[in-house]
This record gives sequence, C-alpha cells and structure tokens, in this order.
Amino acid sequence: MSLITEVVVPRYGIAWYPWAVQYFFLIALSYCSLWLAAPGLIFGKKTWMPTARVALLACVTTTLVAPVALLADLHQPLRFWHFYGYPTPWSWMSIGSFLLPMYLGAVVLLAWLTWRPALKARSYEADGWFSRIAGWLAWGNWQAPRALIVLIGLAALVASLGIMIYTGFEVAVLKGRPLWHTNWLPPMFVTTGLIGACGMALVLNRVTGLRHPETNRQLMAIMAIACVVTGFIALTWFLDGVNSVSGSVAAALASIDESPAWRSTAIEGSLAGVLLAVLAFVMRRSAARRKAMGWVIGLLALHVAWMFRWVVLMNVQTIARNTAGFNDYYIDFGSYGLLGIIGIFGLWLTAILLIDLFVPWREATENPRSNSVITPEMRTRSLSTSASSPVSTPASHEGATSHG
Repeated sequence: MSLITEVVVPRYGIAWYPWAVQYFFLIALSYCSLWLAAPGLIFGKKTWMPTARVALLACVTTTLVAPVALLADLHQPLRFWHFYGYPTPWSWMSIGSFLLPMYLGAVVLLAWLTWRPALKARSYEADGWFSRIAGWLAWGNWQAPRALIVLIGLAALVASLGIMIYTGFEVAVLKGRPLWHTNWLPPMFVTTGLIGACGMALVLNRVTGLRHPETNRQLMAIMAIACVVTGFIALTWFLDGVNSVSGSVAAALASIDESPAWRSTAIEGSLAGVLLAVLAFVMRRSAARRKAMGWVIGLLALHVAWMFRWVVLMNVQTIARNTAGFNDYYIDFGSYGLLGIIGIFGLWLTAILLIDLFVPWREATENPRSNSVITPEMRTRSLSTSASSPVSTPASHEGATSHG
C-alpha cells in the first residue's frame, strides 16, 4: 500500500518593492554626503570647503526625497502616524521613525545656517522676485554665530550615526532570510553608501559647473579607500559562509549555490567594484584625467551603490522560503516599479533645480569660520567708496602689470 502526502505550500509575493531600494539608496547617500561635508563645514578645514559645498547640496536633496520613498513603501502612506501613536521601542523600524525626523530637521537647519549669508547678500541685489524670495529665506538680519553652526552640525552627525545603525539592522535582524540575517550587511550598506555619495558629489561637481579639481581628487581618494574596505568586507563575508563560521551566511550561500543568475550577479558586482577602485586610484593621480573622467567614475559609483541594494533587497526576495528554487520577479511599469523609480529620480532632480534656482549655494562663504551678514548700510558704503576711489587692479589678476 502506498501513501502519498500532499503538501501545499502557498507562494508569497515580495514584501518590499523598489520603493525600499530607493529609500535605502537615498538615505545612505544622505548621511555619507554629510560626512563628506563635515571636514570643511563643521570642523573648519578650508581646503575641504569646495567639496563640502557640493556634498551639502547632495545631502540636503537626498534627505528631503528619501522619506517620500519610505512613505510610498508603506503601501498605505497615511498610516505613518501609527509609528507615533503606537510606538514599539524593541523594533528598529519604530526607532527609525523617531530618528528620521530629527535627522532631517538637523540637516535642513544646518544647510539653512550655512547658506543664509549668501541668501542675505542676494536679497540686496536688484533681481526681482529672486531677491525677494532670498530675503524671505534669510529671515532677518541677525548673525548666526559660528558655534551654532558647529553645534547643529554635530547634532546632525550624531543623528546620522543613528540613521546608519537603524537602516542596517532593520534588515539584518530578519531571520527569515539568511542573506539578510548577518552582521556583515550593515557595514556593507555604509561602505557602498560612501562610494555612492562620492559618485554623486563627483557628478554634481561637473553638472553644476563648479568643476573644482581639488574636489575630484579628494573624492576619488575616499572612493578608492571605500572600495578596498568594501572588498575586504565582501571577501570576509564569503569566507565566513564557505568555512561555516556563520551559520546564517553558510545557509545563504547554500540557497544560491545552484543558481547561475546569482553566480553571474556576483561576478558582475565584483568586476564593477574592482574596476571602480582601479579607476579611482589611477585617476586621482592625474588632474587632466580627473577633470575629463570624474563624472563618469561618479556614475559608475552610483551604479555600484544602487545595484548592491537592488540585489540585497529585491533579488533576495526571489529565493523561495518554503520550497526549493526561485520565484520570478519582473519590474512592473506602474508606480510599484519603473514609474516609481523614475518619479523619485524626478523628485530629486526637482529639489536640485529649486535649490539651484533660489539658493545661491555656490556663493557660500569660502571661509567656514566667517559668517558675516552684509547689511544695506555696509553695501551702500562699499559702493560709494569704490565709486569715489581710483580703480586699482591687483597684481595677482590675470593681465596685471607691476612697475617698480
């Protein structure tokens, strides 16, 4: 007599859509861009100010757009208030719901204090509505002390560490997915985020017209170091699984061992990372190459940061949890797929354009220790003095001559 037992296993759809990839991508670019801006903006390193200016622009725009992707990933965005009405301190997601508004507020306040002197200066120009809006944004003629900017900057840095920890362990604590349940995942989020932040700053340095050569050199040096650290973490992660040091990593490798698609993804990711590290190391030693190819390396860095999150958050969900094999996933064209990705990119681009239109962020002070405000009296006195005094051309200007 033969007995046949039928086991019916339901097929579950994916829980996280590309909205999650966009949030984890943008928020990593945000806090890593803040770190890139910190040496010049917060700690007063003058040689770092051109980089800090571009990094702050990247930080503000990604910080503003990232929560939109997070709300969309809730599927019912209006239920976000449940995090505050029914807090659960033992949940990383609940903790993050309190950290994110504090971080966003600190970043926006830091940017406003940094850009405020330039806004006030523009408000005195005869530039129509642009001058008027600049005056509204500057909000008065008071002078912010340097200590206040440093204090807000330090608060933003502390909050960014909280964002870094919560976004990493929010995924790593999930035991249902062996590829997620590992302590190696949070540091990989950080290092690939730093790679992406350097890439975004390189692209912005080119497309905004600044093209500061020292910015390219500094960013490529950091990117090369971040690539080496990322490779070391990835290799250690792999060796942990191969040698069964970590049961979760070993189970994760076993689940994808027979998949040609995962094997090709690992090879492509490794080659992209190695190529990026080599290019960043080689290009940083040549000013001409940095100027010509900096933005291309930046786009490659953004690709590496994005693809790591796509593989971790989307491809992992295609592994069947209750049966063998893999579930197919195709990007939809609608809001939960391609249109959602394009929409978030368009929203980020809109934030960039609005700031570039109304905020003179390029004219932010070169000296991080100076935060003076130009008053109408000072501007009138300066104009009258320059009109009554003879014109003199500094010898340092191009074309100037010097006679004994």
